[in-house]
Amino acid sequence: MPTRRNFIKKTAIAGAALTAVPTFGFNTLKKNKPADTILGHGDYQYKVHNDWAQISSVRTPLLNCHEMEMDSKGRLIMIGDHPQNNVLIFDKSGKLLDYWGTAYPGGHGLTISNEGGEDFLFLADSGWYLNKIGKWIKHNGRVSKTTIDGKVLFDIGHPQTIGVYEAGLNYCPTEVAVGPNGDIYVADGYGQDFILQYNYKGEFIRKWGGHDNEDSNYNLQNAHGVAIDYRDKNNPMVVCTSRNEQSFKWFTLDGIYVKTLTLPNMQVCRPVFDDTNLYAGVCWSQPKVGKTNWKDHTGFVTILEGDKVVSNPGGTTPEYKNGELQKSYQLENKPILHGHDVCVDEDKNLYICQWNANKTAPIKLERV
Repeated sequence: MPTRRNFIKKTAIAGAALTAVPTFGFNTLKKNKPADTILGHGDYQYKVHNDWAQISSVRTPLLNCHEMEMDSKGRLIMIGDHPQNNVLIFDKSGKLLDYWGTAYPGGHGLTISNEGGEDFLFLADSGWYLNKIGKWIKHNGRVSKTTIDGKVLFDIGHPQTIGVYEAGLNYCPTEVAVGPNGDIYVADGYGQDFILQYNYKGEFIRKWGGHDNEDSNYNLQNAHGVAIDYRDKNNPMVVCTSRNEQSFKWFTLDGIYVKTLTLPNMQVCRPVFDDTNLYAGVCWSQPKVGKTNWKDHTGFVTILEGDKVVSNPGGTTPEYKNGELQKSYQLENKPILHGHDVCVDEDKNLYICQWNANKTAPIKLERV
């Protein structure tokens, strides 16, 4: 049975054949339309729309675009760290519907929780912000639960205030996930690398992770992201990013280690689940020859079916040898600079938020 994707491929082939027919000069005065950029591999290929977002650099300037999720009304809600606006709300055409917030200058993590048919935001301020003279400053961050339009319902305070952290330890949360019973999981990814678990009221339950566990499976090195994996509906799990280990680690809902998935040469951000797929931005990689630093543009996006990488938009084709994933690399023309987050809509289009991307808006990858 023909699929939409096969139809598009056949149409593209037919179009290429037509363009090969001589035009006898009738089109010599027409400017050739640039070819569409297609990224990805196999069944996961995408047309790039760099100018998707319709925003004003004067009214709504951007610094870094950190994360984006789609709410129950189909709107795309993004958090960034520009001091003039922290949260921007788009429709899927790229039109800016609303923007608000200056209280989260280190805006980094955004998670939507639907409770009784109403959407709420969990926002993580990582503590890193650009001060008025353009210098990056590190202070302690915060986690807030808000309404979609920014009304703060409660904050989760510094773990020191309840005796969970010793005095003087930095608390720089980067991500929040909400479990099936409403429990809140906070990744202290730029602080102590713990996952802190609270109940739906914000009351502390437990923590795990950090660096010095007897069982090294519990160690997290840059616990940048956290999410709930619902793909096995009878056994949801907490998935944590250990970015410096180029891996994701799975735990039970009460913090018992299950497994590790290593993605060679991919310093991944948070895991994003859609149907049976896992998507992630790759913020950094290393080239085949030489080394780069964290400021260099070396990122892309990776897509997994189950635990297998099937596509790397902006990167090289995934390769397995004897069942082992080989290193993936950014494409030489750098179509994606730093993949920081992936948002998936109902048509399986992707919206890519980028860190350190020259103050540009998210790009859209249209599934073909």
